[in-house]
Amino acid sequence: MKIFWFIPTHGDSRYLGTAKGARQLNHDYLKQVAVAADSLGYEGVLIPTGRSCEDPWVVASSLLPVTRNLKFLVAVRPGLHQPALAARMAATFDRLSGGRLLVNLVTGGDQTELEGDGVFLDHATRYEQSAEFIRIWREILTRSHQGESLDYEGKHLSVKGAKLLFPPLQQPHPPVYFGGSSPAAHDLAAEQVETYLTWGEPPAEVARKVADVRARAAKHGRTVNFGIRLHVIVRETDAQAWAAAEELISHVDDDTVVRAQAVFARMDSEGQRRMAALHAGGAKRSRKDLEISPNLWAGVGLVRGGAGTALVGDPQTVAARIEEYAALGLDTFVLSGYPHLDEAYRFAELVFPLLPLSVRNQLTGGNPLGPFGETVANDFVPRASQS
Repeated sequence: MKIFWFIPTHGDSRYLGTAKGARQLNHDYLKQVAVAADSLGYEGVLIPTGRSCEDPWVVASSLLPVTRNLKFLVAVRPGLHQPALAARMAATFDRLSGGRLLVNLVTGGDQTELEGDGVFLDHATRYEQSAEFIRIWREILTRSHQGESLDYEGKHLSVKGAKLLFPPLQQPHPPVYFGGSSPAAHDLAAEQVETYLTWGEPPAEVARKVADVRARAAKHGRTVNFGIRLHVIVRETDAQAWAAAEELISHVDDDTVVRAQAVFARMDSEGQRRMAALHAGGAKRSRKDLEISPNLWAGVGLVRGGAGTALVGDPQTVAARIEEYAALGLDTFVLSGYPHLDEAYRFAELVFPLLPLSVRNQLTGGNPLGPFGETVANDFVPRASQS
């Protein structure tokens, strides 16, 4: 089991959909989140991509000197990068970081945003291009270890004599992560990537996606790892956690929800459509309606694109839900919470001790005991509990 956190390069706040409680997005804050994740023992961090975000490669590069073990899941965007350039960027980052690069292949699902970036392909064609892109990218990096070049003639992308003089540290290349819910996305994942990521849907739906991708991968003689992207709202009691969920959306107004849902509706992303369906395009607003599966809350998706669900509950409940997903075959959990600095600590302090022993040892460097807390009366360390 690998637990990741999130670098909020599109902004951070105590409340969704409003400037109230917002935090200034600058390098000092991003550095605090990254250092916290690194110090607490998270496997790595996802850095999002898109026009609402700071550039992920620049941000990741800026955070290398202030972290020691943290891995960076950084996006490549077919149509914005050429595969040979993306391979060179990946190899350089991987060497300079000591092998801490993970690559997130992002096809994109917002036609308006894509056209603003100069990409005018429809959904099916974008996936064809993405498959060629990552195929070329993988081959260039793999061949670089033997000093070989690549010729490739595709429908959308071609290279002749593509070559890397300086190979990546990881062999044959940094692992590729990818998420998508359409049949074309599942085909691409089955053939090309190491880890398939789903957004946080109810366990039965996740199980169906895992089974489909696994079956498609078997036809290629491959196996694929699986992970999930979720928000978390964990407090010491269930009541406190649900109160925090309600507070998170307490300042968003109806007009903001309507405007946000209109943007999501124009997208051709199957994953975004599935997220919107969980809260009926913003029509569901009460806790009763938004809890779409035990402790799985769709309130984040009222105004946030992409991952729109959160696990809500006390530490024992949230840990149990994570293990339920793990039982489906998921080994990577990419998590986030608002505000991201505070919640990185809260989740680590409350939930890490409840995860399986092997995971606890991995997260804490094999020392899950302490001492933790302030020395009592200048004489002795505090007990784990005073109860």
